[in-house]
Amino acid sequence: MLSGNEIREKFLAYFESKGHTRVVSSSLVPYQDPTLLFTNAGMNQFKDVFLGLEKRPYTRATSSQKCVRAGGKHNDLETVGKTARHHTFFEMLGNFSFGDYFKREAITYAWEFLTKEMGLPEDKLYATIYQDDDEAYDLWRELTNIPPERIVRLGEKDNFWSMGDTGPCGPCSEVLIDRGEKYACGSNCEIGKCDCDRFLEIWNLVFMQYNRDAKGQMTPLPRPSIDTGMGLERITSVVQNVESNYDTDLIKPLLKAIESLCRQTYYQDQRGFAFRVVADHIRACVFLISDGVLPSNEGRGYVLRRILRRAIRFGKVLGIDDPFMYRLVPVVVDLMKNSYPETEEKADYLAQVIRREEERFHVTLNEGLHLAQEIVHNLQEQGLTVIPGGEAFRLYDTFGFPLDLTEDIAEEAGLEVDIEGFNRAMEEQREKARSARQEVKAWDLALTVQKLAGNLPASIFTGYDLLEDEAEIGAILKNGELVVEAKEGDEVYLIVNQTPFYAEGGGQASDTGEIVAAKGKVCVENTEKLPDSKIVHQGTVSGKISEGEKVKLLVDSSVRRNTARNHTATHLLQKALQIVLGDHVQQAGSFVEGARLRFDFTHFTALTEEQLQKVEDLVNEKIMESLTVEAKEMSLAEAQKLGAMALFGEKYGEVVRVVQIEDFSKELCGGTHVRNTSQLGLFKIVSESAVGSGLRRIEAVTGPGVRQYLAEKEASLAEISVLLKTPVHEIPHRVQGLLEELKQKEKVIEQLESNYAKIQVQETLAKVTNVQDVSLLVSQVEARDMETLRNLADIFRDKLGSGVVVLGAVMGEKVNFVVAATKDVTAKGVHAGKLIKEIAKITGGGGGGRPEMAQAGGKNVTKLEEALAKAAEFVENQLKK
Repeated sequence: MLSGNEIREKFLAYFESKGHTRVVSSSLVPYQDPTLLFTNAGMNQFKDVFLGLEKRPYTRATSSQKCVRAGGKHNDLETVGKTARHHTFFEMLGNFSFGDYFKREAITYAWEFLTKEMGLPEDKLYATIYQDDDEAYDLWRELTNIPPERIVRLGEKDNFWSMGDTGPCGPCSEVLIDRGEKYACGSNCEIGKCDCDRFLEIWNLVFMQYNRDAKGQMTPLPRPSIDTGMGLERITSVVQNVESNYDTDLIKPLLKAIESLCRQTYYQDQRGFAFRVVADHIRACVFLISDGVLPSNEGRGYVLRRILRRAIRFGKVLGIDDPFMYRLVPVVVDLMKNSYPETEEKADYLAQVIRREEERFHVTLNEGLHLAQEIVHNLQEQGLTVIPGGEAFRLYDTFGFPLDLTEDIAEEAGLEVDIEGFNRAMEEQREKARSARQEVKAWDLALTVQKLAGNLPASIFTGYDLLEDEAEIGAILKNGELVVEAKEGDEVYLIVNQTPFYAEGGGQASDTGEIVAAKGKVCVENTEKLPDSKIVHQGTVSGKISEGEKVKLLVDSSVRRNTARNHTATHLLQKALQIVLGDHVQQAGSFVEGARLRFDFTHFTALTEEQLQKVEDLVNEKIMESLTVEAKEMSLAEAQKLGAMALFGEKYGEVVRVVQIEDFSKELCGGTHVRNTSQLGLFKIVSESAVGSGLRRIEAVTGPGVRQYLAEKEASLAEISVLLKTPVHEIPHRVQGLLEELKQKEKVIEQLESNYAKIQVQETLAKVTNVQDVSLLVSQVEARDMETLRNLADIFRDKLGSGVVVLGAVMGEKVNFVVAATKDVTAKGVHAGKLIKEIAKITGGGGGGRPEMAQAGGKNVTKLEEALAKAAEFVENQLKK
C-alpha cells in the first residue's frame, strides 16, 4: 500500500516525466496579494502567470501546495471533524499548463496517473463535464475507457470556473470514484444531486479557455491554459481504501498521539469528533506559524488564534485541561519533515509559540467564565431571561467562547441565548472583515498597463550604480487611459525603458525625485514594480511631457543614501539579534526609509536594557570595523549553499541577489545598500516593543538620523534643566531629591486622610438608626475615589457588627454610592445590589452588585441628599417582603 508521502512524490515525479517543472509550495501567506487571506489552491502562486502579468522560464509546472481554508470566502473551519473530507490545512496536488497543452493532454495525464500509477479500478471512475462542453465529452470517450453513461453533464455552478467576476475562466471536468453502495445517502444518491461520500470527487481539471469582460461576454483566450487540483489527503484515503482522510497515514498517527494524551479511544463515528478537530487544527497551526503567522487579534493572526483556541476547547471535551497542543508538534514534524524540512528546523520555536498561546488562553477562558457568570447574575437581578446576542458574541470574540458553551451556561441558569442577535453580530464582524480586504492599486495598475502597454519590454533598473540616468518615455497613463502627452497638474503613471528609481519592495520605501523633460517635468512621489518587471513612476506634471520624449531621471540622492544606510543597518541588526538572543530570531517584517528603520522579529519576551545595549554595541562595532558590503547575483541553490538568510514566504526567482557584509552577514536582498558599513556613521535604537504574541519590534536610526535624535534629546534636557533650575549633569540627582520629597508629602497626606477618616467614623456612627430591628447607617461622606468609599463602607459595617451601611459621596461632577450589608441582615431580605439600584435611580444613575456589597454612580449631584433620605424607606420595603 502506498503511503501518503509516496503518493505525493509519485504525482510530482510523474508530471516531471511529462516535461513539467517541479515548483516548491509557496507560503501560506500569499505573496503581495491582499485580496487573499491564505493560500487556498495550487494556482494561487501562478495567478500572475495566468493573467499574463508574469513570465516564467517554463510553460508546464507541477506542485504540492500547502493550503488553508479557515477564513474569508473559503472557510471550512466549522465543518472540520464533522465530515470525512474537510480540513483547515491540506495539500493540493496540481499540474499546470501556461498556454502549452490543453484538454487532450490534461485528460490523458489524469486518466493515466489514476489508473496506471495509482491502480484505481477503471470501472469505478466517472467524469463530470460542463453541460455545453462537447469537446471534453468527446475526449473522455476517445482517450479513456469511461462509457457514455458515466460521463455526467452539470451546470455552471458545478462545472464552470472563473478567477473573478472578470478575467480568465472556463469549463472544468471532475474525476470521481464510486466507493460503493455502503457510502450512499439513500435511494436517490446520484452525481449532481447529492454530496455524500459514495461518488467522491478526486480531481478537478480546469480548462481556462475564455476571457470574461465587465459585460459578461466571453471571448476565447489566444493561449488556453490548464489548472488542476487534487487533494493529497483525499486521494490517499482512496488509494489506502480507508473510511476517511483521518484514517490515512498522513493524519492517523496524530489521532494515536491524542489517544495517549487523553487516555481515551478514538472512534470513527461522532464520538471521534473532538479527536478529528484537534488532529486537523494542529497541522494548520504548525504550518501557519512556520510560514510566519503568529496569534493576534486581527487578520491572519486572528484566524490562527481561533483555530488554536478551538482545538484547546475540544481538548477540554476530551478531558485535557493542561496545555497539550505543543506536545503534538513533534508528531506533525515527523510526518511532514521530509517534504517540508522547515518544520523540523523550527520545531522548538513552533512548540514555544503554541504553548505560550495555550497558557494565555487558559487565563482568558477563566476571565470569560467570570464575565459569563456576571452577565447571568445581572440578568437574573433584572428579572430577564435572555442573554443578548451582543453579549454572547463578545464572549465568543474576546474570550473564545463557542456559542454552545454560552448556551450551556445559560441553560444551567434557566436562561436562553438570543441566537439571532449573535448571528447579526457575527455577520457585522464578517462585513467589517470583507471591507478590510481591499484590492490593492498595484493589481489594477498592473492589469491596466498590461492591457494598454503590454507590448513594452521590462524596465531595466540601473539604480544600484546610478542616481541619475537618461531614458525614453515609453508610456504615459492618466486616469486609467493611455495618453500621448500630459500637462500642468496632471497626475500620471510613467513607464520608461530604464530607470535609477527603486520601486517599493522587500520592505524598502520607493525612491522619489524628478523626471525632467524638455518642456516640463514630473515630481515622482512613488515608484512601483509590476509583476512583469515594468517599473511605473507615479507623480504630478509641471509644464508638459510627451510619449517618446527623452528625459533625465534624478533620484533624491539624500533620501536614497539615508535609506541605504538604514537598509544595511537592518542586516547588521538581524545578525546582532541572533548572536545576543539566539538562532530562533527570524525577521518577520521590516520597513526602511530615509528617516528611520523598523525591524520586526520573532522573540517571546521584551529585551532587557542590557540585551538592547549589547545589540546596539555590536552593530556599532561592525560599523567602526568598516566592513565591505558586496552584492552578487547567483542561483538560488548557490545562495542557499552559501548559507544566505532568506525571508521566509518571500518570492524568489531562480537568480537571486545576495548582500554580504564580509563574514558577518549574508542575506538574499534586492534592496539598495551602502558600500561600506562605516558609511552608516552611528546606529541608535530608539524603541523596542511588542507587536503580537512572540513578535517584537525595534525602531532605530542611523547617520543623520542619530544626529537629529541626539539633538532632540539635548533640547529636551535643556528645557528640563531650565524648569528645574538645575545644570544638566545634576538633573538625575535633582529628580531623585524631588521624588523623595514627593514620597514624604504623600505620607503626610495619607496620615491626614487617615485622621480625617477616624473623625468621619466617629461623627457618622452617631447617625445610626433602627429599621425593624436592623441597624441602618446612612450618610454623605468625603472620599476622593471609589476605593476610599468602599473602604469606609467596610469600616462602618465592621463597627456595626450587624446592619446596613449606605454611603454617598460627590466626586467631581458625579455622585457615587456604596451599600454594604452584613450576612445576617441579607438573610432577612436585604439585598445591597437591589437597594443601591433604587437609590442611584433618583440621581439619574444606576448600578448593582451582590447582596452583601454593591456600588453605583449618579449624574445629578443636587439629588444626593434626596436619594440618601429614601434609603430607610427602601430598606424597610425589603424587610417587609
